Amino acid sequence: MPLPPAPTKPADRLPPKAFAASVRGTARTAQKSENFEAVKAPAARPAAEKVIAKEAPKRATAALLEKTAREPMPVVEPVAPPVMIQVETRPSTTRSRKPVRTGPTKLFVLDTNVLLHDPMSLFRFEEHDIYLPMIVLEELDGHKKGMTEVARNARQTSRTLDALAGAPGADITAGFQLSSTGNRDARGKLLFQTQPLNYTLPTSLPQGKADNQILGVVEALRQHYAPREVVLVSKDINMRVKARALGLATDDYQNDKTLEDGDLLYSGATALPTDFWATHGQAVESWQQGQHTFYKIDGPVVPSLLINQFVYFESPGEPSLYARVTEIRGTTAVIKTLRDFTHLKNAVWGVTTRNREQNFAMNLLMDPEVDFVTLTGTAGTGKTLMALAAGLTQVLDDRRYTEIIVTRATVSVGEDIGFLPGTEEEKMGPWMGALDDNLEVLGKTDTSAGEWGRAATNELIRSRIKIKSMNFMRGRTFLNKYVIIDEAQNLTPKQMKTLITRAGPGTKIICMGNLAQIDTPYLTEGSSGLTFAVDKFKGWPHGGHITLARGERSRLADFASEVL
Repeated sequence: MPLPPAPTKPADRLPPKAFAASVRGTARTAQKSENFEAVKAPAARPAAEKVIAKEAPKRATAALLEKTAREPMPVVEPVAPPVMIQVETRPSTTRSRKPVRTGPTKLFVLDTNVLLHDPMSLFRFEEHDIYLPMIVLEELDGHKKGMTEVARNARQTSRTLDALAGAPGADITAGFQLSSTGNRDARGKLLFQTQPLNYTLPTSLPQGKADNQILGVVEALRQHYAPREVVLVSKDINMRVKARALGLATDDYQNDKTLEDGDLLYSGATALPTDFWATHGQAVESWQQGQHTFYKIDGPVVPSLLINQFVYFESPGEPSLYARVTEIRGTTAVIKTLRDFTHLKNAVWGVTTRNREQNFAMNLLMDPEVDFVTLTGTAGTGKTLMALAAGLTQVLDDRRYTEIIVTRATVSVGEDIGFLPGTEEEKMGPWMGALDDNLEVLGKTDTSAGEWGRAATNELIRSRIKIKSMNFMRGRTFLNKYVIIDEAQNLTPKQMKTLITRAGPGTKIICMGNLAQIDTPYLTEGSSGLTFAVDKFKGWPHGGHITLARGERSRLADFASEVL
């Protein structure tokens, strides 16, 4: 009996008729086997019939083969199990894939500063096409030399363009497919200026300047591709102003910004509604563990909570609640009451907290399970003082960490004073005035020791604090260190990633900064590395953030922060 041919279609794509045919074929086979068994059933037969009975199966088989040769046997394709049929849905892939837009695509003309700012900007425009004028390539070539970040970005952009040009089937006249190097989110093309373009600019604009040549290219493309929208993307504000004056569409490069509005930044704490106990009090479970009380809550406030987020309930005539979210499972959350560092018995290196947010921050700084802490707030909110006090306690008293490492971005407020003499720590000395001021305050907390005792304590403290420059952090690994990154608002996201990835086993990193005091001319509140870290680490079980709201430095400093 010949074998049926192999199936020609995947089982999960067969029409319903094919499965019905398979069932009919199976039923026919079963019916033939029942008839064959019926022939064999009688046992008592004469001797002459026994010989015929012995030959009957052979004759039946021969007749079946002869019938099969005359009539083509229906193809019985294997029936796939139900699991194979459901593979087409792929729910996990569908959720992660971005919705494909069906509107008209735009043509974005990139300025040189966009590529120097982010080499991966070529792949950030989704289904839209990108156009690079020839003058942009000339400017990239002029910035590729050196060891600065701008030079590295220029070289990375050149390597990316070379990879796109070297992809199989690449044609520079038709444009390069941006997805040819593996970036599937970029579905557009990269176009180059391969021929001169005719354009007319006002005589008041110098024709030889690079910015004006790019504006001329945008004007020529707008006329050539009309009614398609042609948009100039530039980080240069003056360039965008001139483009708008000429009636050209322009926009800033927004992909580097973590947030559009600084007010949307995660604060790390939230107030519970005034009817919290009325809406959640019926199903609350509580238990005691050590000095802390745990509450298991279930209600409408749970979906908005994050791990390590602080919650507080303050209402006149009712007991206050200050807690931190430790666990979230579905619609239920577990919150844990805090240690009260406002009381003198819980003072950290002689320092007690003075407000609610400082108490939240000290709970994060003193928790060994929290490896990464970010503190933001205006001047005088106590960020550096609390971080140093918590570090000294855990280094000298608890022996949890071996030493404190302090670093900061060396960005001056005014004019640079030039090179500084001495070793690495001596060069960083003028930048660490805030550290010296807070160490002076912490050194005076022990009033029982005499002058010699305070001098010995200060010497011990200085021996456990190392001041390092960010320029030499590449490749280092910190083991059991307490790392303080001061003035972190002046760091770029790439610099912030470089510093945080230095952490080894047992290391805790504290990032502090004031987003209202950014001194770097190329950063904003939305694109700062501190904003980037706060947004990316929120909800991580071993990270925490708190925004300090109230200044405690002096009444003069508080009033100046408000009115100036």
